[in-house]
Formats: sequence, structure tokens, C-alpha cells
Amino acid sequence: MCGIVGAIAARNVVPVLVDGLKRLEYRGYDSAGIAVLSGDAIRRVRRVGRVAEMENAAAAESLEGFLGIGHTRWATHGGVTEPNAHPHVSHGQVAVVHNGIIENHEEQRERLKALGYVFESQTDTEVIAHLVHYYYQNHKDLFAATRAAVRELTGAYAIGVIAVDRPDELITARMGCPLLIGLGEGENFIASDVSAILSATRRVVFLEEGDLARITRDEVRIVDLNDAPVERKIHLSDVSLASLELGPYSHFMQKEIHEQPKALSDTIEAVLDNGFVPALFGEKAEALLPGVEGIKILACGTSYYAGLTAKYWIESIAGIQCDVEIASEYRYRDAWADPRHMVVTISQSGETLDTMEALKYAKHLGHTVALSICNVRESAIPRASELVFYTRAGAEIGVASTKAFSTQLVALFALAVTMGKVKGRVTAEQEAGYLDALRHLPGSVQHALNLEPQIRAWADLFAAKNDALFLGRGLHYPIALEGALKLKEISYIHAEAYPAGELKHGPLALVDENMPVVVIAPNDSLLEKVKSNMQEVRARGGELFVFADLDSHFSESEGVHVIRTPRHVGILSPMVHVIPVQILAYHVALARGTDVDKPRNLAKSVTVE
Repeated sequence: MCGIVGAIAARNVVPVLVDGLKRLEYRGYDSAGIAVLSGDAIRRVRRVGRVAEMENAAAAESLEGFLGIGHTRWATHGGVTEPNAHPHVSHGQVAVVHNGIIENHEEQRERLKALGYVFESQTDTEVIAHLVHYYYQNHKDLFAATRAAVRELTGAYAIGVIAVDRPDELITARMGCPLLIGLGEGENFIASDVSAILSATRRVVFLEEGDLARITRDEVRIVDLNDAPVERKIHLSDVSLASLELGPYSHFMQKEIHEQPKALSDTIEAVLDNGFVPALFGEKAEALLPGVEGIKILACGTSYYAGLTAKYWIESIAGIQCDVEIASEYRYRDAWADPRHMVVTISQSGETLDTMEALKYAKHLGHTVALSICNVRESAIPRASELVFYTRAGAEIGVASTKAFSTQLVALFALAVTMGKVKGRVTAEQEAGYLDALRHLPGSVQHALNLEPQIRAWADLFAAKNDALFLGRGLHYPIALEGALKLKEISYIHAEAYPAGELKHGPLALVDENMPVVVIAPNDSLLEKVKSNMQEVRARGGELFVFADLDSHFSESEGVHVIRTPRHVGILSPMVHVIPVQILAYHVALARGTDVDKPRNLAKSVTVE
């Protein structure tokens, strides 16, 4: 969570820091702050709330400097208060920003108190500032002091450090949390995400586990924790500034929902060009996939629901066992590992800490092949995997994932069919049929987007409710889960999802006239079963909101509202039916007046436990 930006230049860096924090606000927006070296002092401005509040304060104080660091916070240790906001300063001499969690902060806090340090915040980050200061008094070398300090830390961190008497250097270190260096002409930068520095440079270096860097205006020196020099590749980012702007849309979530036809087309392109071939998953795939006898999917949140959908595809098409686990649970249980089973991790950002740690645990248990499905190139999880499929969703800024989810489904479907071919279960004729289905998918999704006016009309009916129930069966049960998640994330309506057949096993007790029930009802083999479940709801006075296919035989009646999506698209139907539930959540949130893109208590990139 949280976002970091830093800069050293021959110009005032405050506008760079503020602009960077605005682009990183999706990572956390409880508070924001910047610290710059100004003359012989560190000047700092912090404010609770959005970056705009801090920006106004910085302008009022005429804050300027050639060296500075900034931070936008998602609170972990300590409440949302100005003393807990970053940057943290020790003795007016050292300023630090930090993303991650320091697990041994209490032990270090007591040690530092005994040394005479006074703490002004409840955060784990202030420990880092005082540790660096402590070692700086001994080393008189900010780089060496930072290296000594981080070697005392247990946990995850990405940090930026400046000191009052070091106007020519910016120090950074990374362990478990993403951080990159942006390379400019006579100026350099650090950031949690390339989006923060795109207005200044596209040339970036991704730091790896245990890296530390000393950055000046003209030079970057990277070493490991033992001070041994390391080389890191320079990448040219292909993220465009236009993709980070709202354009004609009111919110990023709305924009990203409507970008799905293009995101799907871009992600599908390689499959249509090459067919379902192992090479889609990397150059090692042709050698590795034939030995795969099962699949274990590890993911969190929305990505976990994508994995649940994939289980149906993988087991029915490829004919191999597929287990799906919540990464944050898997990493803490005594799991059994079959080395013949491939681990598949799914993460939009490629930096989800629980998923990354689950992958490490799986490898420790004996899994030897890992595939990452990710939307961000060169991020941490793909780098730790033998195979990778990069989705092409483009930048996703809204906290509630939309186009990343649908493109993850494309990647997982491609995996299912490719494994089916590898195992000799998919014929050439079947492959042609699957390719044709993918070819028509973006058009079907666009037809579903055209239902927005009808779905918007439902929003006022939901806005006054406190609870909602989502039902689906088979392939569409995970879509019901995703619909409930979207509604609770951004409208704050309590929402649950169940397999429709489970109604009579308990959830039916909740149904009354105040409980709207959303039903995913495609025209598939389970349709008649779903209709029976709907009758159970109506018999208890529940109000039904049904997303049915165009060729399903549904009619509206009292207490039964129906919107028809395009004709049933077969095995790819989940990718079409997720569109209406995304749109519904968006418009209900608007009707309730919540912050759609930045829902309370949440952040986009979850890099802490």
C-alpha cells in the first residue's frame, strides 16, 4: 500500500513530488506529506486527507527545494493523524518515507528509547528514521548508515532517505515492497510506480530484493546488503500519460469498465495470432508444460475469483486437477505439495505481498514450476516465476478492479485450452471453436456495456438498502462473488454471494422484502435449476434482479426485474456477465454518494499483510 516518490535535480522538485503523489494516490489516501532540503534545513508539510490538502499547504508555505521525498499513506500502524503521516524526521537531520511493515518495530522502538530517542508517532516507520540517524552519527555516511539500519529490520520495506547535510544524494532501499529509480538528464527519481514519474522520464530501473541505491543528479550506484555492486537493467516504460487521465469519464472506474473491449482485444491478440501454444506463457513453457499434472492457483480478492472461474475451465477442458486457494491463508498452513503441480499466481500489480509470500512458500514446499498472470511488466511476482502471461489491460487506477479481472480470465482460459492441447484433449476443431469465441468476445462485452442505462435505473432501488444477496451457479458462481465484492467495496452495502443451490441450506433465512437478490442467469445447462432457486426467493417475498441472456425465457413480473445481456456466448459467458454487476456497483455507489475510485479503508496495491 502507500506510495513513495523522491527526486534530486537542479530545479525545484516540489511540483514533481506533488504530481507524483497525485498519480500514486490510488495506493493510499489517508494522509500525504513531502519533505525537501531547503538551505540548511529539512522543511516538511503533512496533511490528513487527500494529496490536494497537502498541496495547498505546501503552496501556502512556498515550499521549494532541489532534493525531496514524498508519501501518500494507507494507515497500518497508528491512526490517520498528522503525526503519523510521512515523512518522518529524526532530530531535524534525517527524513524518511516508507512503504511496508516492520515486524520488529516494537523491539527496535524500546532499544531506541533507551538510547534517548523520543517518538512522536505510533508508526513503525519512525523507527527507521531514528535508526538511520543513530548510525549516521557514527558513520557520517548516509548510504552506510541506511545500509546498517535496514540490516536491523525484519519485515518489508521500500524507503527513501535524505539528510540535512547531504544535499547531493538521495538514498533508497527495497525489501519485499516495489521501488524503482527513474533516470533523467541531470536529475533522477525514485517511485513506487512508474506512473509517478512519467512526466519526467520513461527510463526506469526496477530494484530487486535487498537492493540499496545511492542516487545523485548524475549517477546511480546500486549494491546489495553486503555492499557488493549489482547491475540492474534499464527499461523504457510503455505506459502512456493519456492512460492515466480521466478523459471524458467521471471516474476511473467508469473509464476502466468501458475500456474492457479494447483491453480484451489487446490481451487476446497474441492468442489469435498464434493459437493456444505454450509460447504464450514464456520461452520455457514448451519444455515445462508437458510435465504439469495439476495446477494450484494462489490469489487474493478479485484475482481469487478469477481463479475460481478458471477451475471450471481447467478441469473440464484440460482434464487435470485444479485447486484454488486464498494466498493469505495458504502461506500459513501446513500444505501438501506435489512437484508435478504448477503454481499459478494471479496479481494485477505483480506486487501483492500475500501472493508473493505464498509463491515463496509453495517453492519452499517443493513446487518447481510457477506461472504468473500479471498486468505490470517486470514486477516482483513475474520475476520470481518461471513462466508469465502479461495481460494488456493498461493502467488500472480505480481501487475496485474491473478490466484487470476480465483480462485475467482471458489468460486463464488460454491456459486451460493450451493445457488441453498439451494433454491431447483438445482437437484442432475444438481449438478453432475456442479461437472463434475469443474473437467475438470484445463485441459481446460491448453489447453488455450498452445496457448501462437500464442498469442505472436499478441503482436507486439499491441505494436505500443495507444488504444484498448475489446468486449464481457453476461457472457463474464466481461472478456472483465478484458482483457482491464490487458492491460492498464501493457502495458500502453489505453483500453476500452464494451458489444458488445453497439457498435452502441457510441463506434463505435472510430473504425478505428488504433484501434485493441479484441473480446471474445465463442460458446454460443450469438455467432451469436457477429458475427453481428464484422461485424460492419469490415465495419468501424477496425482490429479484435478474441478469439473463437474450435467448433465455424470462419475463418481468411483480418483484422480478430482468435485464437481458447478449445471447449466450457459451464457455466465455462469465466474461460477459461480469460487466453488468460492475456497472450496477458503480451506479449504486454514485446514488449513495460514496467515493467510487477511492473507497474508504482500501487501497489499490496491497503490499502489506
